[in-house]
Amino acid sequence: MRLDFFDLDLFLNIVETGSLTKGAERSAISLQAVSERIKKLEQHYQVSLFTRHSGGVKLTCAGQVFADHAQVLLQQGHQLSQAMAIFGEELNANISLWCNSSAQSEYLPLLLPQYLVKNSHIQIDLKEAESNDIITALNNGTAKLGLISSFFPAFELQTLEFADDPLVLICPEQHDLSHIQTLTLADCLNYPFVGLMQYHSLQQSIETQARLLNCEIEYRLRLPNFAAVAQVVANSVGNASMPERAARRLEELYAFRQIKLDGDWANRKLLLAAKNFDELNTTYRHFSQFLVSADLQKILD
Repeated sequence: MRLDFFDLDLFLNIVETGSLTKGAERSAISLQAVSERIKKLEQHYQVSLFTRHSGGVKLTCAGQVFADHAQVLLQQGHQLSQAMAIFGEELNANISLWCNSSAQSEYLPLLLPQYLVKNSHIQIDLKEAESNDIITALNNGTAKLGLISSFFPAFELQTLEFADDPLVLICPEQHDLSHIQTLTLADCLNYPFVGLMQYHSLQQSIETQARLLNCEIEYRLRLPNFAAVAQVVANSVGNASMPERAARRLEELYAFRQIKLDGDWANRKLLLAAKNFDELNTTYRHFSQFLVSADLQKILD
């Protein structure tokens, strides 16, 4: 006789309901099929598992021992299914990573090919969003993993340091500020700015700092991305602030000067965030470990 998990589950349904009829209903099989399966079990082990009475059935001593082992075997079967599911996920796994514009444009194009080449079964879906929207998505369970700016509070999330992402000022080559090595934001606000669109989280952080200084930024133009901003700055329309990595990449294309910005708000970091890293599945945990690994800086440099 071949004992299967269905028989064990059926047996425990009968025990819990105290009835062959109710056990059959819970297991979605006929009463006749239940009687036949129980009879085969009793014949195989040469014991009586139940005593019948007018109100239903009760376990015999042998039946109680069988029930104890059935519970253990079913639990082990569930644990086995969970363990094997990990490998099933890895056969064709999809990772959804939410990221702000800085991570999406300056870091991930260098990093993700390294990961994907070594993990050919993985597909990665990037969702670009503002840091505060990513924090909301992580908190409400819409997102599992995100890269956010340290400027925005994420008290209900777990975070790991991903990369330094300092801001710099860029200005035309012939600008009054072009010879200066380090500036504060207050030093910059007397000059016109070229900014990102109002919804952009970087622009929101700059404007928050300006308000703290009781200053208002004079915008000549707002644009949707760093490349467009750099091109306009190079044409002497105004100054702008952007991540240092973006400025380093774009100064090969456009003529401008970049100047270090002083202050904690400008020396921001990118953080890898999740509701709870320990509750992520194996695929997400493995990917998270890659993103915060010691080899990261070697790849970026």
